[in-house]
Amino acid sequence: MPAVRHFLQLNDFSRAELDYLLARTRVLKARQRSGALYQPLRGKTLAMIFEKNSTRTRVSFEAGMAQLGGAALFLSNRDTQLGRGEPIEDVAEVISRMVDVVMIRTFEHDIAQRFARHSRVPVINGLTDRYHPCQILADIFTFIEQQGPIRGKTVAWIGDSNNVCNTWVQAARIFDFNLHVATPAGYELQSEGKDSEPSAHLRRFADPLEAVRGVDLVTTDVWTSMGFEEEAEERKEKFAAYQVGQSMMRLAKPEALFMHCLPAHRGEEVEVSVIEGPQSVVWEEAENRMHTQKALLEYLLLGKVES
Repeated sequence: MPAVRHFLQLNDFSRAELDYLLARTRVLKARQRSGALYQPLRGKTLAMIFEKNSTRTRVSFEAGMAQLGGAALFLSNRDTQLGRGEPIEDVAEVISRMVDVVMIRTFEHDIAQRFARHSRVPVINGLTDRYHPCQILADIFTFIEQQGPIRGKTVAWIGDSNNVCNTWVQAARIFDFNLHVATPAGYELQSEGKDSEPSAHLRRFADPLEAVRGVDLVTTDVWTSMGFEEEAEERKEKFAAYQVGQSMMRLAKPEALFMHCLPAHRGEEVEVSVIEGPQSVVWEEAENRMHTQKALLEYLLLGKVES
């Protein structure tokens, strides 16, 4: 029996595998847009474990699994014994005997890792405090769809060095593009091994205006992620200069894109005129979560598909 593959961070897959997923996404998206019925996962079940709620993650996985002919189960803390202290290892042993693939969205990355170690089926990271690989897979696809290959391009991350930022750092090394990370003092990128070491792919900036100068893509996230609500007012003060506004976007290339993984706080991390402006691709980015995750589900359960 072949070893079970998990997708807990971008580094779990090779560049060739990620390229395949991006190419496959294009096929699956075009097929869905044409109205063609394609249901290779009939009889397969996805368990979706949510310790952190999310509109986009739930809808994209549930709709995607349905389009592929499978079924999806939504499990919150109220629906499992996790909320009552059952060991994550026991939950993994039980659930993975009843379903074909699991998506877990939780707080600590260690929880996803422990679940995967005790799972008989593939486990997908729907978000942890360290990484958000499904989001960045969709973002990379969106950039390619809009502007072509990302290799050699420059991406500017503005704001908090959170799980999404960490995953952009991995992506820069894997896909061979440049990443500028601009964060306020005290919120700098933390070491994540070789990926966050100074390299040709990663530059750190204190000045966000310098970080966006001449880039191909500007991206950001909320200043206060789930779990840090008590820091919200302090963060608003410290992040004020890191709002992505029209003046900042004008320093990027004229054709530069703007992305945000959503939900967005208009008037905080991004001006309304930017997120709703012509450079913004946030709605395409959100939709592409579903299409890239369909390619991921298909690959984890069926391997490479040529049709």
